[in-house]
Amino acid sequence: MRKLLDSTLKRFEELECLMTSEEVLCDSLKMQRVAREHGMLAKLATKYRRFRQISDQIAEAKLMLEGSDMELRELAELEIPELHKERELLWDELLEMTVGGADANRTSLVLEIRAGTGGEEAALFARDLYEMYKRYCESNGWKVEILSMNATELGGFKEIVLGVDGEGCFRTLQFESGGHRVQRVPETETKGRIHTSAATVAVMAEPEDVEIELKPEDYRLDRFCASGPGGQHVNKTASAVRLTHFATGIVVSCQDEKSQHKNLAKALRVLKTRLYESRRDEEQKKRSEERLSKIGSGDRSERIRTYNFPENRITDHRIGLTLHKLDSILAGDLEPVIESLMEYEKNALRIAFDRNN
Repeated sequence: MRKLLDSTLKRFEELECLMTSEEVLCDSLKMQRVAREHGMLAKLATKYRRFRQISDQIAEAKLMLEGSDMELRELAELEIPELHKERELLWDELLEMTVGGADANRTSLVLEIRAGTGGEEAALFARDLYEMYKRYCESNGWKVEILSMNATELGGFKEIVLGVDGEGCFRTLQFESGGHRVQRVPETETKGRIHTSAATVAVMAEPEDVEIELKPEDYRLDRFCASGPGGQHVNKTASAVRLTHFATGIVVSCQDEKSQHKNLAKALRVLKTRLYESRRDEEQKKRSEERLSKIGSGDRSERIRTYNFPENRITDHRIGLTLHKLDSILAGDLEPVIESLMEYEKNALRIAFDRNN
């Protein structure tokens, strides 16, 4: 965590210098990029700079305590408890802001939900997850937009991709990535047997335009007619688009808008996010031995949670959390789960920091 804070402050101060340099001031595009990155780092960097200033003041006050000047010693005795109190408050705020690493303070994300094993029942579970996240996001005042979806005839989703925008959205939802399992009696089950199905969720921080450079020659654009469940044609014009990124092989499709231009814009947004996530995964693997989090890797293959309908129970396997309020959680009250995950991660960061200092 300290490495992240130090590097963030260093970069922030570099950007402060760049914003006053002649080279940047004379180039509006460069100025825009520098200003945007500066704004992204400002909240965390300024808070950490204040934290370091207070730490220096505490060190100076302790030296005053060792001196022979009685007035300075008395002043130091009064100052030190207040300085410690302010530093502790700042440290808690920094912990809150850095849970999740460098992307913790992103205000945009792409959330993908895909049906796994279980056929139509898995697709219906994917719809339940979509509705749960949608309600939770809306209760936080975040904007939710469907970027892409593949619906089934019974109203489920083989796949649905959402764009979420709002303060704190990534920090809050980042630990939802992984495998979600449901245990319930499907409506089509005549003998009352409990079935187990699964869906996977991926929560990806959305990069700024300046962070991922994507040129038309970097991908192939295919146009085709959109279709709905069962193969029915939604329209007869080639408004749907498919993007294939040459370097990585990542494929993104979007057909939900009637306008090809809007579909392309959404597809590009998803492609940039997946490219950024791919780069982020590579960087995380390189420093995996330094990783502090005990919650999990966020890998979609990792089973993180079980939703048991007969017992009205939800269990998060990563932290051993079990709650018998599945109905309210699926209705969008995810706060008890989110808060437990965040607190667990913050405690892991505190322990790791204390161990290294």
